[in-house]
Amino acid sequence: MSDAQAPPLSGRARRHALWVLALGLLLAAAGWAGYWWTTLRFVERTDNAYVQAPLVQITPLIDGTVVEVLVDDTDRVTAGQPLVRLDPTDARLALERSQAALAQAVREVRVMRAQDGSLDAQSKLKRAEVERQRAELARAEDDAARRRALVGSGAVSDEEVKHAEATLAAVRSALAASLSAQAAAEQQALGNLALSDGTRLEGHPNVLRAGAALREAWLALRRSELRAPQAGQVARRTVQVGQHVAAGAVLMSLIPLDQVWVEANFKEAQLRRMRIGQPVTLHADAYGSEVEYRGRIAGIGAGTGAAFALLPAQNATGNWIKVVQRVPVRIELTDGPLAEHPLRVGLSMAATVHLDGDKATVAPARPASAPPGSAPAAELAEADQLVRRVIDANLQAGRR
Repeated sequence: MSDAQAPPLSGRARRHALWVLALGLLLAAAGWAGYWWTTLRFVERTDNAYVQAPLVQITPLIDGTVVEVLVDDTDRVTAGQPLVRLDPTDARLALERSQAALAQAVREVRVMRAQDGSLDAQSKLKRAEVERQRAELARAEDDAARRRALVGSGAVSDEEVKHAEATLAAVRSALAASLSAQAAAEQQALGNLALSDGTRLEGHPNVLRAGAALREAWLALRRSELRAPQAGQVARRTVQVGQHVAAGAVLMSLIPLDQVWVEANFKEAQLRRMRIGQPVTLHADAYGSEVEYRGRIAGIGAGTGAAFALLPAQNATGNWIKVVQRVPVRIELTDGPLAEHPLRVGLSMAATVHLDGDKATVAPARPASAPPGSAPAAELAEADQLVRRVIDANLQAGRR
């Protein structure tokens, strides 16, 4: 008998082999059941997860021509670091014109205030002149009345009566002219007083208008240099030297890699016991399973991805096919070797959520907090200081 022809197994041997196979299957099923009971029923996994981060777009606030680009793609920048410079010539000339306009406005207000006293004195002189001419009118009327009474007796000639009446007419004409001059002087005094009364020099409308124009010119000059609003890494730089850019055009993007999070898309059936605050274990495909990141659920999306798609599914029309939907879950990183193994936007991740109990079912409301000081606020403060210096300089000029 050759080696290729093995003797057939006996019935007892076959039964023994079947028992061994069945026992192995039972042990495997028991092991799987135990693993599910102790581990799998407390976790939900998905590999449909990707790294996300804020995408800060660098855009100019004014039109201009690019004269210098200070960074390139993949460069790391710090907050406040210059990125792009535009030609500042026009903005600098506009600033000088605005300074001159503010100085002129301050001096014009000073002149109006200085005229208040002189115009008031002129008005008083006009009133005194009117009173004097009224007295002369009364005297001239008395003289003319006496001469008319005496003309019948021959004591006064007709010529004297005519002279008296002529004098009376001249006095009346002079009084009318003085009354008109007095009214004009009072109107001029009131008009000048209305332009300057009731406000400090800094609060005069002309000064406020010129100050606002100076602030606008100052901000335009400062905005000719684009700075990084926060630290991050430069990406998608498209601006070039010599390019004329319009306000609002995207010149480059800035990605703060220290603010990354993971967006995991779980199936709708996996959300049954998922809650805010549950811990998550993460692995990046780029580094393998040896590198582990830890996080927590920071929020669960308000709708499925299909609901917010550009072309949402029309399930109420046509032939309908049920498709399992996925809901985005925001995972906040709490621990991990980010310094040695940094995460980049768009990297694939594997997320395992540990269902360690029921917590809040909706995202808690964020407490309102006062916004921190911003770069525009600091620029406006510098513009206010410039306005103050111009006003003080032109106030001091009148005291020398």
